[in-house]
Amino acid sequence: MRKIFFLASITFIVSVLFFYYNSPTDPTENSITDNKTHEDTIVIKPPTIDEIIKNGIPNDNTERKEGVIFETADYSVIQGVINPGEAISHILGKYNVSNTDIYKLEKAAKNIFDLRNIQSGKPYTVFCSKDSNSIAQCFVYQKSKTQYVVFDFRDSISVSEGEKEVITKTNIVMGTISQGGGLWYSISKQLGEEKAPPLVDVLANNIYGWSIDFFQIQPKDSFIVFFEEKYVENEYVGIGKVFAASFTHKGKTTNAFRFKENEKYADYFDENGNNLRSAFLKSPIDFARVSSGFGNRKHPISGKWKKHNGVDYAARTGTPIMTTASGTVTYASRKGGYGNCVIVKHNEKYTTLYAHLSKFKSGVQKGSYVKQGDIIGYVGSTGYSTGPHLHYEFMLYGKHVDPYKQALPPSLPLKKENTEEFNKVRDEYTKILQNFVK
Repeated sequence: MRKIFFLASITFIVSVLFFYYNSPTDPTENSITDNKTHEDTIVIKPPTIDEIIKNGIPNDNTERKEGVIFETADYSVIQGVINPGEAISHILGKYNVSNTDIYKLEKAAKNIFDLRNIQSGKPYTVFCSKDSNSIAQCFVYQKSKTQYVVFDFRDSISVSEGEKEVITKTNIVMGTISQGGGLWYSISKQLGEEKAPPLVDVLANNIYGWSIDFFQIQPKDSFIVFFEEKYVENEYVGIGKVFAASFTHKGKTTNAFRFKENEKYADYFDENGNNLRSAFLKSPIDFARVSSGFGNRKHPISGKWKKHNGVDYAARTGTPIMTTASGTVTYASRKGGYGNCVIVKHNEKYTTLYAHLSKFKSGVQKGSYVKQGDIIGYVGSTGYSTGPHLHYEFMLYGKHVDPYKQALPPSLPLKKENTEEFNKVRDEYTKILQNFVK
């Protein structure tokens, strides 16, 4: 019996010691542990309406009811596109904005944005309340990929304009013109069809418009271009500056380096500091085919051989026509067989004529001044014409001459005081292009 009592006592003591050493020494320890767990839990607050307007809609794969692309406990986000003939009052009415508030909105927008300027095809975003009324709290109209207008109904009705942050990235593209292809085709194969047109436009009009006729480029012509791309919320929105380019046409390479001598604009110079801009553009139409050159030809209507005093460019009706140099409009009206015709006097030496226009550009009239590259009218088939095209004449001291055989005057070369700075820019861009080729 004693033995049993002794064993029981030992067991009891061991149990007490076990529980003592394995229990928390501080009675608040469990509470602290619970607090730590609570503190380590990160609660992510949903973005506010203003944050979404500024930074874009968060990526979210949650499935929601039709039309809603994002929502929180306080609001839902809906996106749409302006339909043809749809006014802002029609759209806001669908989202339960009262006629009284729409009237107040018109007054608030008066000196900021003309509500009549809302265009079909433009996207919009609506933030609606999550209560049973589901009333629009904010309506955001996307003027462009970077600019927007906010119509705010949350407190007092207000209208404001905003601009999204644009991120620029540099890129380089190079290639060789293939048989049956062109510059646009060659660039689009590498950059895609969205990025190719604006880059080709800069190359053809702003950089090489005076030295290369891009309709005449040939297979094995080659190019390399160093430029900027613009992005908003990781979406491509256009090209920025074109820093440098090199184009080889018919075995001759023309390098172009962007350099800003003038505060208002930048020019492109070759490696020797010669301005690539000439007093005259190579062509009054972008990428137009010469359907009839200067000289003797069989007239398409009379059938008789006659001297053709100009150059004809085949193009679709409505294609924009540019004045090839700055000057004063001396004629802008109907002119016999020329049909609708514009004549521009550039100086005492040079005059150009543009005929068979479908219509004139608004504001182009006798006495108006036009700058090189300005649109003066649109291709048509008025007058003695068998189909839509532009008839372009180039006159030297009043005498018709072939524009493609003239030694046209260049723009002013680089200023001497800017030579050192230009050389630094040229060398930097040249190194970038050469390293890319390697």
